[in-house]
Amino acid sequence: MHDAETPAGTTGAPAAPGPLDTAELRRLDAHWRAANYLAVGQIYLMANPLLEAPLRPEHIKPRLLGHWGTSPGLNLVHTHLNRVIKARDLDALCIWGPGHGGPAVVANSWLDGTYSETYPDVSRDAAGMARLFRQFSFPGGIPSHVAPETPGSIHEGGELGYSLTHAYGAAFDNPELLVACVVGDGEAETGPLAASWHATKFLDPVHDGAVLPLLHLNGYKIANPTVLARIPQDELDALLRGYGHDPIHVTGDDPATVHQELAAAMDHALDRIAAIQHRARNEGVTERPRWPMIVLRTPKGWTGPHEVDGQPVEGTWRSHQVPLPGVRDDAGHLRQLEEWLRSYRPDELFDAEGRPRPEVLACVPEGSRRLGASPHANGGLLVRDLPLPPLERYAVEFDKRGTVLHEPTRVLGGLLQAVMDATAERRDFRVVGPDETASNRLEALYDATGKAWQAQTLDTDEHLAHDGRVMEVLSEHLCQGWLEGYLLTGRHGLFSSYEAFAHIVDSMVNQHIKWLRTARRIPWRRPLASLNYLLTSHVWRQDHNGFSHQDPGFVDHILNKSPEVVRVYLPPDANTLLSVADHALRSRDYVNVIVAGKQPGFDWLTLDEARTHCARGAGAWQWAGTEDGSRDPDVVLACAGDVPTQETLAAAALLRRHLPELAVRVVNVVDMARLLPSGEHPHGMPDPEYDALFTRDKPVIFAYHGYPWLIHRLCYRRAGHRNLHVRGYKEEGTTTTPFDMVVRNDLDRFRLVMDVVDRVPGLGVRAVALRQEMADARTRHHAWIREHGTDLPEVADWTWAG
Repeated sequence: MHDAETPAGTTGAPAAPGPLDTAELRRLDAHWRAANYLAVGQIYLMANPLLEAPLRPEHIKPRLLGHWGTSPGLNLVHTHLNRVIKARDLDALCIWGPGHGGPAVVANSWLDGTYSETYPDVSRDAAGMARLFRQFSFPGGIPSHVAPETPGSIHEGGELGYSLTHAYGAAFDNPELLVACVVGDGEAETGPLAASWHATKFLDPVHDGAVLPLLHLNGYKIANPTVLARIPQDELDALLRGYGHDPIHVTGDDPATVHQELAAAMDHALDRIAAIQHRARNEGVTERPRWPMIVLRTPKGWTGPHEVDGQPVEGTWRSHQVPLPGVRDDAGHLRQLEEWLRSYRPDELFDAEGRPRPEVLACVPEGSRRLGASPHANGGLLVRDLPLPPLERYAVEFDKRGTVLHEPTRVLGGLLQAVMDATAERRDFRVVGPDETASNRLEALYDATGKAWQAQTLDTDEHLAHDGRVMEVLSEHLCQGWLEGYLLTGRHGLFSSYEAFAHIVDSMVNQHIKWLRTARRIPWRRPLASLNYLLTSHVWRQDHNGFSHQDPGFVDHILNKSPEVVRVYLPPDANTLLSVADHALRSRDYVNVIVAGKQPGFDWLTLDEARTHCARGAGAWQWAGTEDGSRDPDVVLACAGDVPTQETLAAAALLRRHLPELAVRVVNVVDMARLLPSGEHPHGMPDPEYDALFTRDKPVIFAYHGYPWLIHRLCYRRAGHRNLHVRGYKEEGTTTTPFDMVVRNDLDRFRLVMDVVDRVPGLGVRAVALRQEMADARTRHHAWIREHGTDLPEVADWTWAG
């Protein structure tokens, strides 16, 4: 902490050598001091914001929450970004990676005026400052991290590791945008961030913007030193250069020196970026550049208390959160806090009405150039509808249901190719995935664009292109972060993945869902294009890759989340996949999960039928059952997912042949949220509608794509839940035949028929022979596959004969 009689910055001290003259150095330091003062005030104060009276315990918040340690470094970066944005008239965005850096980013937004423009009650004066301070980490206020409520933010600061991949996502197809990204040294230890350094191999200097990483090494996490701050500089340099960066180092604890060095570093980095882009755009240079970055070493909790209760604080882990925890009850702590606040000399920074003085604001850009006002940080202002073609061009046709096979995702690939073609000029649509675009049958995209790639190419490579808009990297974290950054800045996209490995981004999508849920409730946040997942190569057709690739649980994770945001679709065939994808790509502010197979599957519905069925979300397939309308069904066969639908229809055909007197209703569910009550989800069915479809008292045999308990969880409040019997995946998997996968998990047609016999009252005695026949078929299956290595002919050659 600066002594009250000692200047907190450079006033009264000679200017250190560098690009800043004395006046500019003084102005930048004033802005930095003001931001630091506001950050400290947010953590501690609920009254007396300008220290017009000596601090008293009642001026202090009863619960001290927030993080000081990272704030002075973030304030320093913000101050210097203001300088270069204004001087160079840059279109810029900043991603603030360090956790819980909210005090700094909010402080700077208030200083540049965007906070008061967004929230007029938090005016840029003493009264507004008081509200600014009180609301921080206070009931009814704002979070302690950078959040949707913070103007200028697109990045949730609650979980670490995603800042740099978000930054690159924002830069893709934004050729005039500079995305600065502050990476905390604790955050730099995470797996997603470690992979993110490779994003330089995918950034096109012609069509994309630039990312300027600023690795902030303040030395500590919450209680431990950080790895990158403790390795020798030459080792750190070798690491960063190996990633393809050209690091520029700024180190120190003297404000005047650090201001000069950081200003010089930013000027050098931006000159390098401009030169790289000029050579690529004007001279045709195609070699991958070595992009600049800045390594900033300053003390953790810089300008805060040096010691508290005899323990060192500034420059240690003890400054991470609240350096003076006992301010309300400890007179010594209260005195230290007042000295700390006054060391910034607030009377030089704010006038008598609490407004920032002109010198403080001299470096701040104007209008939308302010970081808090960038339209890229409120991407809904920029998003345009996708030019989606008529689905009739891609729909599959057939004369008879269940006899023609198509690969649903290959059919979808044609639609995605058309979208990619239609956005060739505007460049606002990308498809990401971990090395699986062709594997997932979406290779038609390569007729419209290549795969983004800036590294070495060989003659044996296919579809690599500097300007490609398909992005493949074997890191689900990077794919997720790139797409999030792309969507949050006003564009569209789709993430294609093997179903089992979508779990890798469970935590990332959780943060995005929380962001969307909060943003939907903030009036000034405009709706964004939805985050769309296509999960394929799914559990039932991973018979070749085996148990490690068999996990349908991502859907369970998603359906635990905010119901106004999440949607899950299980289209049973190619035309329903087209209809669902069309809806998802047009939607706003959702996370849409679509689970669809890539292997040949039967066509069940025409395009018009598919549209109607998808609009309903769940419905009876009259053509598949044996109801005649004169009485209630004896049993309901329900299904969700392509393989469960096929097994259900095969079971219905067996019942039609062996028990023609049995009234069977077949229900297919494509929108999983329809199973929830209407009060639990916007897509939920009211009880009367659910009861009419599934009945209140008849047995329901439900063949489900994933873990069976999810269906029970969705339906447990329904009147007919006691009659619900669900078959699904129960962690029985191996490398085997496709049909053996369903047999192992008791989801096969023979088991479903046995369930009907067991559960329809009175049928067990009458149909004992049928039950035995079905059990024998399962036994024959086991013997057949072990001898022949293929499925039974009656299964492999089955078609719908209804």
